[in-house]
Amino acid sequence: MSVLDLPLIIEANELAPLLPQDNLLVVDLCQEATYAQYHIPGAVHIEYSQIITANPPVQGLVPEAAELERLFSAVGISENTHVVAYDDEGGGKSARLLWTLEIMGHQHMSMLSGGLYAWANNGHQLDAGVVAATPAVFVGHYSTQPIADADYILQHLDNDNVVLIDARSADEYSGRQMMSSRGGHIPGAKHWDWQDIMDPLNNQCIKSREVLAQALADRGITPDKQVITYCQTNHRSSLTYITLKSLGYLQVKSYPGSWSDWGNKEDTPVET
Repeated sequence: MSVLDLPLIIEANELAPLLPQDNLLVVDLCQEATYAQYHIPGAVHIEYSQIITANPPVQGLVPEAAELERLFSAVGISENTHVVAYDDEGGGKSARLLWTLEIMGHQHMSMLSGGLYAWANNGHQLDAGVVAATPAVFVGHYSTQPIADADYILQHLDNDNVVLIDARSADEYSGRQMMSSRGGHIPGAKHWDWQDIMDPLNNQCIKSREVLAQALADRGITPDKQVITYCQTNHRSSLTYITLKSLGYLQVKSYPGSWSDWGNKEDTPVET
């Protein structure tokens, strides 16, 4: 398999024989201390905090394009770089990086299914220390196509061709657990806990296409719909976004700020 043929979600055993390869950059989004002890050979490190920003109480917003250009250039991403991102939590952080890269117009990227756990538990090599990145020139082409904000959602709440997925826990979705000034969910949103995308018996790898497709079908979420994903900050729902894209859903958006935005407004409708 060449870099040009890599799927959006890649397995550890598919990635291993490709290392090292020109134009392939592995990006680690684990905690810095974890990265220093254990990382995929050649992987450069990005802190999750570098790819998000906040306007309290709203969290999980997208940084300015110029800031992202500087970051991606510094770690060695250019127009022709295929990025493979991984983390140690099931994919939320790495998926958020891919979503951010897509906003910035980058075309070549994958997420490592199961992340660090899948890599290690499949017996692949781990290195320690810090990899010095080789800077590149990243030129962003900012696009709002992957983004849905509160105004966009409000305009489409009554559109039968648009469906929302709430990736939070059942308690957050119902309003029993409140992490903003108001609890509940966006009217009409379907609940699909992000953890249900991962297989806890298989190193938190992404479940099979058949299982995921059935979970979506059970909720009436079909590829002909436009789908908007959200959680509390668009951390967990970034994994939902990437999963949908990998299944061939072409009309997908995510909501930066998510419930930390919607649930802290005074005039947005809420269901419990």
